[in-house]
Amino acid sequence: MGQKVNPIANRLGIIKGWDSNWYGGDNYGEMMLEDSKIRTYLNARLAKASVSRIVIERTLKLVTITICTARPGIIIGKGGQEVDKLKEELKKITDKDVQINIFEIKKPELDAVIVANNVARQVEGKIAYRRAVKMAIASTMRMGAEGIKIQISGRLNGAEMARSEMYKEGRTPLHTFRADIDYAHAEALTKVGLIGIKVWICRGEIYGKKDLAPSFASSKENRSQGGGGRSDRGNRPEGGRGARRNRRNNNKNA
Repeated sequence: MGQKVNPIANRLGIIKGWDSNWYGGDNYGEMMLEDSKIRTYLNARLAKASVSRIVIERTLKLVTITICTARPGIIIGKGGQEVDKLKEELKKITDKDVQINIFEIKKPELDAVIVANNVARQVEGKIAYRRAVKMAIASTMRMGAEGIKIQISGRLNGAEMARSEMYKEGRTPLHTFRADIDYAHAEALTKVGLIGIKVWICRGEIYGKKDLAPSFASSKENRSQGGGGRSDRGNRPEGGRGARRNRRNNNKNA
């Protein structure tokens, strides 16, 4: 089950939160369609800004959109002019006041969406797919990931028959619900057809309760970078084992 299902959907309500936070009531379908239009428009409009995630929150008269990006300067623009333009364009879609929050991703190498899109753009730029994938794996592991897995599918190197290849390093435990697995897929349009890229990144394990609200604060205090699962044993009392060894040495000297 864990190998087939979307890892983010499989962890919703456990360690992952939702990207749309509102109560729709009878207008649920209309709001879902509006959210889809907003995300489609922003992903096309901000294609060069390395956008990873778009979170939409609604009140009665206000739509709050939080954009997670590795390049906030492109979205903000000089003196905030680009953000103001973006607000006016989104007002035409929602017919409501729009507030835009921008959250900068400090380590884009650990974000599956950005990694997948980077590999796709390199493949479209006629860079050898093996080189693009191995460079992405090396940079992700260098930034502190516990593991990464990349699957690339299609007519690789222009072959007549499509095939899939998998490259991985470290651990990506898809059946462990407390494992912080980020997942994304992207497509590269080449002369011989579409090349599909899937990326799984393990960023550690999360222990204890996690606030699922989209606060976008650093969660380093809850994330364990070790994979042993022993953080709940508590600290060993001072002098425990060392004191025993001292007693043995004293007995030998006597």
